[in-house]
Amino acid sequence: MYEFFPLIAVGAIVGVLSVILVVAYALIKDKKGAIGFDRDMKDSEILRRLLAYAKPYWKQFALVLLLMLFAIAYDVLSPILIGNIEGMIKERFELPALFAYVGVYVGMLVVSMVCLYVQSIVLQKVGQRILSNLRQDLFAHIESLSHAQLRDIPVGKLVTRVTNDTNAISMLFTNILVNFIKNIFVIIGVLAAMLAINYQLTLMVLCFVPFIVLFTVIFRKFSRKAYRKVKDGTTNINTFLSENLSGMKIIQIFNREAWKKEEFDGKNEALGKAKREQIFTFGIFRPIVYMLYISSVLCLLYLGGRGYIRDVEFLGQTLTSEIVVTFYLFISKFFNPIQNLAEMFNWLQSALASSEKIFTLFDIQPDVVDDPDAVELENVRGEIEFRHVWFAYKEGEWVLKDVSFKVEAGQTVAFVGATGSGKTTILSLICRNYDIQQGEILIDGQNIRRFTIASLRRHFGQMLQDVFLFSGTIRSNIVLREERFTDEEVMEVCRYVNADKIIDKLENGLDEVVRERGNNFSAGQRQLISFARTLIHRPEIMILDEATANIDTETEVLIQDSLEKIMNIGTLLIVAHRLSTIQHADNIIYLSKGEIVEQGTHQELLAKQGRYYGLYTLQYDKQTLLKANTSDRIA
Repeated sequence: MYEFFPLIAVGAIVGVLSVILVVAYALIKDKKGAIGFDRDMKDSEILRRLLAYAKPYWKQFALVLLLMLFAIAYDVLSPILIGNIEGMIKERFELPALFAYVGVYVGMLVVSMVCLYVQSIVLQKVGQRILSNLRQDLFAHIESLSHAQLRDIPVGKLVTRVTNDTNAISMLFTNILVNFIKNIFVIIGVLAAMLAINYQLTLMVLCFVPFIVLFTVIFRKFSRKAYRKVKDGTTNINTFLSENLSGMKIIQIFNREAWKKEEFDGKNEALGKAKREQIFTFGIFRPIVYMLYISSVLCLLYLGGRGYIRDVEFLGQTLTSEIVVTFYLFISKFFNPIQNLAEMFNWLQSALASSEKIFTLFDIQPDVVDDPDAVELENVRGEIEFRHVWFAYKEGEWVLKDVSFKVEAGQTVAFVGATGSGKTTILSLICRNYDIQQGEILIDGQNIRRFTIASLRRHFGQMLQDVFLFSGTIRSNIVLREERFTDEEVMEVCRYVNADKIIDKLENGLDEVVRERGNNFSAGQRQLISFARTLIHRPEIMILDEATANIDTETEVLIQDSLEKIMNIGTLLIVAHRLSTIQHADNIIYLSKGEIVEQGTHQELLAKQGRYYGLYTLQYDKQTLLKANTSDRIA
C-alpha cells in the first residue's frame, strides 16, 4: 500500500481542487439570474444559424477535413515510431534502421506541415467570404429597419455589431470549428492507440479525464459570464464615443470636458475590469489542465521507474522502456488537444457572445414592411389624401387625431403650427417612414400600403432642415453614387436651384471634397446642394421640412429664388416656420395638438383672423421691430 502513496497524494490534491471549484461554481450559479449570467439564446441555436453561412462552402470544408486526416495521422503515429526507435536502440542498434525511421518521421512531419499550410490558406479565404456575407446581410437588415426602430438603437451599438462583433466571429470559421474537430479526432485516435498498446496504463491516464470534463464545464460558465461583460463594455464605449465625438463642439462650448472625461473613465474602467476577469478566468483554467497533464506524466514515470525499467509489470501487463517513451509522448498528444479545446472555449465564448448580439439584431423584425400583395408604383400624378388618420409614436399618446385633407396634383400645400403639432409627422407618414394605426393615406386614389415601399419612396424627394452630406465630393452627394447622370445634367440642376453660385467659386467644382457631414460648407450651401440632389432624381412629389430654417443670410436670397422655382415643378408639401415663404401656397393647413384647426389660402386665413392670423401678426411684428432696431443702430 505504501508504494502507491504518491499516486494517492496526487489524487487527493486533484480531488480537493475539484471540490473548491465545484463550490465556487455552485455559488455563482445561484446568482446567475441576478447578474444576467446566461445568454438568452442557446449555443446550439447560435451555431445552427452560423453554420447556415458556412453551408455554401461545404466543398472547401470537406477539403480541409481531408487534409486534416494527414495531421491527425502524424499525431497518432509519431509516438509509436519514436517508441520503436527506443526499442531498436535498446535491443539491437542498427544505423540504417535508424535512418529509415528518421526518414519516415521527417516525411510524415513534412506532409503534415504542408497539409496544415494549405488548410490554413483555404480556411482564411473561406472565413473572410463568410464574414463578408454576414456583414452584408447585417447592414442590409439595418437598412430595412424603420425610423422608429433606428431611433431606439444607438449608432455606436450598430457600428459595434457590424465591425467588432463580426470580427470576433471570423475566428470561429478560420480556426475554432475545424481545429475543434481535429482535436476531437486526435484525442480519439491517441486513445485508441494507447488502448492497443497497454490498456492498463491507459486506464491510469483516463482517471484524469473526468476531472478535465468537470473543470471544462465549470470554466465554460465562468468564461461565458466574463465574455458577456467584455462585449457589453465594448459596446458601451463605442456608443459613448460615437455620440460624444459627434457632439464634441457642444462639450467644449459648455466646458464639460472634465465631466465627459470622468464619464468615459468610468466606462473604460468597467471594460478594463471585465477584461481582467476574463484573463483571470482563463489564467486559472489553463494551468489546472496543465497540472492534470503533469500529474499523469508523473504517475507514468513513477510507475515506469519503480524497480528496473525492463519487464516491470503494472496490473498484469509488462511495462517496457519503449512503452514508457511511447506513453510519455501519447500523454502529451492526449492533453495538448484538451488544452487547445480549453483555449478554443475561450475563443468560442467570444464568438458566441458576439453572435448572440448579432442575431439579436437580426431578430428585430422591421415594423414597416411591404404587404404580401404589394405592387410596384409606376406612374404618379401627385394627388395625396389623408382620411381620418390617427397616429402615435407610443401607444395611447396620439400625435395625429382624425386628420383628413386632400392635396390635388401639382398643388403646393403648407403645414404650419406650433412645435409638436404633427407637421413633420404627416410628411413622414406619406413616405411610410412609419405606419398609421387608424385611417387611410392615399396617393392618386390608391392606399399607399398597396405599393412596395421602395417604389413609393422613389417618387418622393425630401429636403430636410438638417441636411446630411456624406464624405466624398459634391457630385457624389448630388447623384448618390448613380452613374447615369452626366456632369452637364448635374450642373443643369445646380443652375436651376442656384447651387452653381457656390460650386463655381470652388477650386475643384463638382469634385470639391466634402468632409464628414459636410462640415466644410455652411448651412445654406448644404441646403442648396440638397435641393440639387432632390431635383436630379426627378420626383413627382417634393417635401420641404423646414428647409428654410437656420440658413445664413449669404444664401437666403438664393434659397428663396430656388423655392419659387421648385413650387412650379409638381406637388409640393412644405413645413415652414417662416410664413413669408408660404404665402403663395395653394393651401395652408394649420395644426394644433395633432388636429387641423383651420386651412385655406394665405389671404383666406388672414381674413378669418384665427390662429394663422395671430401667428402671422406675431412674426410681422417681430420683423418690423428687428428692422427698426437695425435702422437705429445704423443711424
